[in-house]
Amino acid sequence: MQSFSLSMSRALPRTLISAAVASAFALVAVNASADLSSRYVDNDGDMIADAPSDESQWADPDTLVFAYTPVEDPAVYADVWSDFLEHLSEATGKQVQFFPVQSNAAQQEALRAGRLHVAGFNTGGVPVAVNCGGFRPFAMMAADDGSFGYEMEIITYPGSGIESVEDLQGRQLAFTSETSNSGFRAPSALLRSEYGMEADEDFETAFSGSHDNSILGVVNEDYDAAAIANSVGKRMISRGVVSEGDYDIIYTSQTFPTTAYGLANNLNPELAEKIQDAFFSYDWEGSALEQEFANSGEAQFIPITYQENWSVIRTIADANGVTYDCD
Repeated sequence: MQSFSLSMSRALPRTLISAAVASAFALVAVNASADLSSRYVDNDGDMIADAPSDESQWADPDTLVFAYTPVEDPAVYADVWSDFLEHLSEATGKQVQFFPVQSNAAQQEALRAGRLHVAGFNTGGVPVAVNCGGFRPFAMMAADDGSFGYEMEIITYPGSGIESVEDLQGRQLAFTSETSNSGFRAPSALLRSEYGMEADEDFETAFSGSHDNSILGVVNEDYDAAAIANSVGKRMISRGVVSEGDYDIIYTSQTFPTTAYGLANNLNPELAEKIQDAFFSYDWEGSALEQEFANSGEAQFIPITYQENWSVIRTIADANGVTYDCD
């Protein structure tokens, strides 16, 4: 299996980063070029990998493997997704297996190795999956009115003495993983450009591995503060894992796109179309999916494009000096 890595420059001039982040947060910057691995081609210019032109390279597995981004306990989400996966099985005529990935890296590697066919990748992980794994995102969860997204929050525990972003000086801030938008890239760009604060210079860092670990770490006072996706916090509160008042919010960002759902680029195009149709024909009413994601205001799947909807995320990655070494 070929491996890939991300590199990140920490030496970009603050003025350049500030300009890039300001553009990103104003939603005016558009990255017009793809960073696809040499394994893929993009002849139609949509910034995602085309299906192979050689039909012999198309995959048509008897069992489709689905994975949801590992932001919380995988066992919980196996039950949450069970009804949808039955619907996906009926729509495609395939067996469907839930793959309980334990980390973002494991999910990315499974996609590249051809072991993962349909998936929901976290916001910041989508560009990695697109460029290094041939991921073709096509859907996102949204509210009944079509609105979508979540905010990055920086949280702390009551009584920590941290009342503002400036108070993070000399304290510890937990991130989730380097591929996470709200768990690492967005707060890193914000702290560097707007507050002149560098990780491991102005504040200590830790990596929790997931948003729920970060939230529980703050609540249990293992971390002084953490950068999280507020949609995860809302779902944990609704399930009683934590309570309102267990943590304080000292910063809330603009709205970002949430988890993108898509498929591997090498699936038989007829199968790929059936998979997409299954997402948009799914009836949420009374489902475990509705019960879980209503907690973050989501009630349907809507179509998206990587080129348009992930423009701000690509710009934040650029502001952090992220590059993709997929080959």
